Amino acid sequence: MIQKLIENIKKTNAPIVVGLDPMLSYIPEHIKKAAFEEYGETLKGAAEAVWMYNKKIVDAVYDLIPAVKPQIAMYEQFGIPGLIAFQKTIDYCHEKGLVVIGDVKRGDIGSTSAAYATAHLGRVQVGTQMLTPFGEDFATVNPYLGTDGIKPFLDVCHEEKKGIFVLVKTSNPSSGEFQDRLIAEPRTEAAQCIAAAPDPAKSVQSGTDGMRPLYELVGEKVAEWADSCMGETYSYVGAVVGATYPEMGKTLRRVMPKCFILVPGYGAQGGKASDLACFFNEDGLGAIVNSSRGIIAAYKQEKYAAFGAEHFAEASRAAVTDMIEDINGALGHRF
Repeated sequence: MIQKLIENIKKTNAPIVVGLDPMLSYIPEHIKKAAFEEYGETLKGAAEAVWMYNKKIVDAVYDLIPAVKPQIAMYEQFGIPGLIAFQKTIDYCHEKGLVVIGDVKRGDIGSTSAAYATAHLGRVQVGTQMLTPFGEDFATVNPYLGTDGIKPFLDVCHEEKKGIFVLVKTSNPSSGEFQDRLIAEPRTEAAQCIAAAPDPAKSVQSGTDGMRPLYELVGEKVAEWADSCMGETYSYVGAVVGATYPEMGKTLRRVMPKCFILVPGYGAQGGKASDLACFFNEDGLGAIVNSSRGIIAAYKQEKYAAFGAEHFAEASRAAVTDMIEDINGALGHRF
């Protein structure tokens, strides 16, 4: 599946992913009115509004983008009907030829981790049949339970040729409370070579009296997992590194050379296109940049307000076009 993601990026000339993270407050009144008239002000009504909203946006942008990233929490809040909307969104995006990154941030151990991996990336045996539950192409995972939590996902990735994005350095402001903590840990041989390379892109804190930040150690482990699960040129194992921390991104790009990096934090969270070049490799690939509310709620922004709520999907298409131009202009390359 990593190869399909690369092919889609090259075809669209757009290293971006649209986060389908709907809140009821984003959804125009006419969409909610139609859903509530049919199902009432119920969880099913809310889920139907989400589905109608998603479908309109996907219809407007699918030809411009390589992938989408639905955040499961935004669907789970509406219970079982919300999960049905999540499934319908995944299936519809696949019909449109899009790669689907399930933003599920799972992290557990043993049979629980295996069940999560099966639910989102694999197949489950029911009697004599092997059935696909949600069927995303990639899933985001939390590595802080160690290899025990990741291995079941790696096993499914091998079996199904699907992938994961491991949280390494997240874009939220408080991520440093744990992720930036300095750890007295000797460098591996590979890390010593990276540190010795004549490149100024080193962690802000790395090398302070033999101490290194936790995110760098996690990045090294992700690189190790990536080596065990390679596609043609990139691994099925990628990483999540926030656009809001470009200096740290420079170091992590070098620590994880074979990993695709999913980059959240562009736009609404403060990440700028000019900060993104460090997340990409010299081949122009290696990263995909996410925007969620900046795209799906574009009609609420002053820049796109002229579209109005009735034409929210057209506003999303305009925002996607602007994002692609902004990022490609900053990167200075085409695929």
